[in-house]
Amino acid sequence: MNKQRCQWCQNNGEIYIKYHDEEWGVPVHDDRHFFEHIVLEGAQAGLSWITILRRRENYLKAFDNFDAKKVAKYDEKKIEELVRDAGIIRNRLKIKSAVKNAKVFMAIRKEFGSFDKYFWSFTDGKVIDNQIKTMRDIKATSELSDTISADLKKRGMSFMGSTIVYAMMQSVGLVNDHEISCFRHNELEKSVKKK
Repeated sequence: MNKQRCQWCQNNGEIYIKYHDEEWGVPVHDDRHFFEHIVLEGAQAGLSWITILRRRENYLKAFDNFDAKKVAKYDEKKIEELVRDAGIIRNRLKIKSAVKNAKVFMAIRKEFGSFDKYFWSFTDGKVIDNQIKTMRDIKATSELSDTISADLKKRGMSFMGSTIVYAMMQSVGLVNDHEISCFRHNELEKSVKKK
């Protein structure tokens, strides 16, 4: 029997379905995973998410397994190496931003104990279930993404506008934006209630 999925991932191939079924909207509490999303969401700016998903393994290698401590130490030589790496988006501004964001990420970890504590503090550790009926109900931004974006920018992050932050909120499960008819909506809702 075919599972009912969110409209956005249907007819978009196996990579999208796997991402939708296994990752999208699952609450993240791992700092390495958070930093991965910061790098990937920043790289995605102006591009489609599938473009980034197809290069994800290349990003994993290029950015030292998304180790923020290592990425924060990248120098101009390393940035030049990344600009020449055909496996990733070779946009110098986005690459430099990832290095700068790694430094801010480390500062946030030092201040809060973890990036996880910082990010989830905006919702007191709770998932926001937007009860999405159709794709048209999904927003590109929210008051919360505006607030988080402004705070990250104030701290020095770039490529972290409200739209990018909202996409990250969806990816790391701060919001459950699965359509209520999607099998993952109820699965995620139940897993959150169990905790």
